[in-house]
Amino acid sequence: MKILPEKLVTQKHLFVSLAFAVVLSGCTQQPDLSEGERAGQEPEGQYVISSREGLKTIGSGVMMQAFYWDVPEGGTWWNNVKDKVTDWSTAGIDAIWLPPVSKAHNGAYSMGYDPFDYFDFGQYDQMGSVETRFGSASELESLVNEAHRNGLNVIADIVVNHNSGGDAEDNIFTGGQTYTDYNPASGMFYRDMYDFHPNDYHSGDSRTFGGFADLCHHKENVQNWLWKDANSVARYYRDQIGFDGWRFDYVKGFEPWVVKAWTDEVGGFAVGEYWDGNAATLDWWTGEAGAGAFDFACYYRMRDAFEGNDLTRLGDDMLWKRNPMRSVTFVTNHDTDEIYNGKMLAYAYILTHEGYPTVFYRDYEEWLDKDKLNNLIWIHNNLAGGSTDILYNDNDEYIARRNGYNNQGIIVYINNSGSWQEKWVDTNWGSSVIKDYTGHSGWEPVTEADKRVKIEAPPKGYSVWSVK
Repeated sequence: MKILPEKLVTQKHLFVSLAFAVVLSGCTQQPDLSEGERAGQEPEGQYVISSREGLKTIGSGVMMQAFYWDVPEGGTWWNNVKDKVTDWSTAGIDAIWLPPVSKAHNGAYSMGYDPFDYFDFGQYDQMGSVETRFGSASELESLVNEAHRNGLNVIADIVVNHNSGGDAEDNIFTGGQTYTDYNPASGMFYRDMYDFHPNDYHSGDSRTFGGFADLCHHKENVQNWLWKDANSVARYYRDQIGFDGWRFDYVKGFEPWVVKAWTDEVGGFAVGEYWDGNAATLDWWTGEAGAGAFDFACYYRMRDAFEGNDLTRLGDDMLWKRNPMRSVTFVTNHDTDEIYNGKMLAYAYILTHEGYPTVFYRDYEEWLDKDKLNNLIWIHNNLAGGSTDILYNDNDEYIARRNGYNNQGIIVYINNSGSWQEKWVDTNWGSSVIKDYTGHSGWEPVTEADKRVKIEAPPKGYSVWSVK
């Protein structure tokens, strides 16, 4: 694979749309669950999308956000991530989400969200540097190849609401000068005042961002270069670089048909950053865009629950409860970090509930207990299937049952109080020995014939129960 805009390669594998499929886990760190039990599980109610040949099925595991805001400068990040993908894959990660990969206005200092040349991945001397903040084009190529060798899908961060770094031109639509004359060194996607708001198509866009030049997606030149043509951004990123899916930045800034048009053209997993805590609004957007959305409703309810010491908020409306197939859950990301004291409890929540969970790089690699996160990832991938019933909920305690497949499933008990708590609960297992798969409790109780059992959870902690 060569990342050269002058040459295109033939697509070897077709992307397909969202579909249900049997999920077989490649993670065998905990042998208590047999291969036969795992093979009987179907990923009902979560994101599942077929991938390129040899890769894991997106939605069968967990996504890793493989960066944070202001990662180290100096072009080392792609190599840093490359060194970690084998361990991540072994832990049960099925996809890595990278920051925007193309050259941006601030060159070697930019996190990529001020895009200038969509086809410069660190090989052209412009915007003050050759490499991007993250590294060179060849280092990106090596990272993608290594991720694919380990079965991981690679998700591109797509910033198509705005651009930055254009030259000044006399703009007939504003009556003054605007920085809307783009002449990228790659020779790809020249654009000018006609491609931005305001223009001859419409007078403006109510959702501009940060004073940046605002792309007009109704213009034919913009559509052709972003997704329609054979050398479009979408096709090039898929066929030449090897991206397997898309994370769309600031989708409030443009209409949802843009995301749908993109994925209709090139396929692939897609999730949008629609920053809104209203589950109904998120549900509407996913239907219009034909894509998933980060579950900000879940994020804000978890913040209220764990930081506000009110676990009743976990009973509130969230996208995963309305449409788990379209919900991508998260505890924090490069823009948000409002859950502090209860962060492990929040991960226990998203990694045992419906939706497609995301783990944040710094939480996994720096801030939290990696062994505990790996344990929850294993539980998610191997035990936490089926529909969800909330069994108990008050300010300090939350208990839910995942009903599983073939009589497996789990019961998760989250305890935000300062002491051990215990409760009798209804399970799906009659006269069965159960255990806490987190190891926090040493109990191995036997369920009653009527399927009831007493379980416990540690202070400021959690337990996850299933048949032994």
